[in-house]
Amino acid sequence: MTLAPSAARTAAPATAGEARLLIDGRLVAARSGRRYANVDPATEAVIGEVADAGLDDAELAIAAARRAFDAGVWAGDRALRRRCLMQLRDALRAGAPALRAQVVAETGAPMAITENGPQGDGPIGILDYVIELMARYAWDSELPVTANMGVPSRRLVWREPAGVVAAISPWNFPFQINMAKVVPALAAGCTVVLKSAPETPWTATLLGKLVAEQTDIPAGVFNVLTASDPAAIGEKLCRDPRIDMISFTGSTPTGRRIMAAAADTVKKVFLELGGKSANIILDDADFSTALLSGLGVCYHAGQGCALPTRMLLPKSRYEEGIETLKAMFAYVRPGDQYAPQQIMGPLVSERQRRCVLDYIETGRREGARLVCGGGIPEGLTRGYWVEPTLFADVRNDMRIAQEEIFGPVLVAIPYDDDDDAVRIANDSIYGLSGAIVSADVGRALRLARRIRTGTLNVNGANFFAPDAPFGGYKQSGIGREMGVQGFEEYLQIKTVAVPA
Repeated sequence: MTLAPSAARTAAPATAGEARLLIDGRLVAARSGRRYANVDPATEAVIGEVADAGLDDAELAIAAARRAFDAGVWAGDRALRRRCLMQLRDALRAGAPALRAQVVAETGAPMAITENGPQGDGPIGILDYVIELMARYAWDSELPVTANMGVPSRRLVWREPAGVVAAISPWNFPFQINMAKVVPALAAGCTVVLKSAPETPWTATLLGKLVAEQTDIPAGVFNVLTASDPAAIGEKLCRDPRIDMISFTGSTPTGRRIMAAAADTVKKVFLELGGKSANIILDDADFSTALLSGLGVCYHAGQGCALPTRMLLPKSRYEEGIETLKAMFAYVRPGDQYAPQQIMGPLVSERQRRCVLDYIETGRREGARLVCGGGIPEGLTRGYWVEPTLFADVRNDMRIAQEEIFGPVLVAIPYDDDDDAVRIANDSIYGLSGAIVSADVGRALRLARRIRTGTLNVNGANFFAPDAPFGGYKQSGIGREMGVQGFEEYLQIKTVAVPA
């Protein structure tokens, strides 16, 4: 793998993000007039500003969404919803190049991973999938006639929108996750208040701008809030009785707090949370290709919840595996996001970089062997960069093996046999994803049955697509995103009996 030299940087395309909130069909400034800076994590340069919403803005957005659901036509008019989503899809496709440049500018993701992928315009495919699903979905069904209590009855089962949804989105893959929440919620007939992560506001405000200017989505159906300190707004969304559902993607500790806050009003809660996914390399695998999957921690600087960050290597080939990984890691040069084939940019913020560096220091203190990386790349004095980092001789009870680092750090753990590999993989509070590589697909699939995760890739195949349900076991979340199952998260089921 040949990637861009670390210190060089191609000139970035010009980009300008939408600075305004969307509340009740209007693009508006925050009522306070406050704005905050949007910062390029590769250079620390201010690339623009965005409205800094407060609780009064959140109040207006919630009221608008509640009114649009209760008194508007959106919940009951599927044809209108489908037409409006087609308009949004067409607007996004027309603006895809500018969208990709904007994503790179505010997330730090390399341009090479934005086209047709989850970091860029790939999520527009969620609209294609959901628009098609709406046309064939069984909104109404009927159970067989029953004579319960002597009354012959037909039973009708109706699927109806869940209500007002607060969609709370993270900074790592903001466009993908915004689309995975907003599109099925709108298609189901819900109204939405989208709260973006403060680090990546423009991917949310762009949706607001397109909805307001290029679709017939009624006022109040979709609202967008951006804030430099989102905690107070998040708390209000979770506790407000006018919100029927919380859809959250982010860390497990934050997910726990959201569950507690939502409990007061017994809201429906969807949570897509953290991961510490195991990548099991079986002893019959071709290490020259199988271990390339270890470079997944460099993709978008390791800022992905489903990335396989624990590599399990057989003890019989452990040192061979470590040496091969070390050679592979040497080819990854973080830097120029606009260079072809670049997969690794900066971390999103100084706060996140400090968190990752602290974990690296923790790994040293715990006694893991630092094989390569561990610091700030030479020549990259501006921006939030961390070297691709490999730890060997890791025990699964170490913090670096149990906690989500969310950076370009791979921990290599030895195992005895297949049973031991399964034990180690499942010894985690998380259960989001994983991978298995083997020369014997049948053997890999037998192990896959035993791994307690919501998704899993075998031999380099990839499950991720708009029609595939995504989510986790254990403390990796509740519910599923995308696919039919993800669409149904935003529906309620009503059973009605009438005389037969």
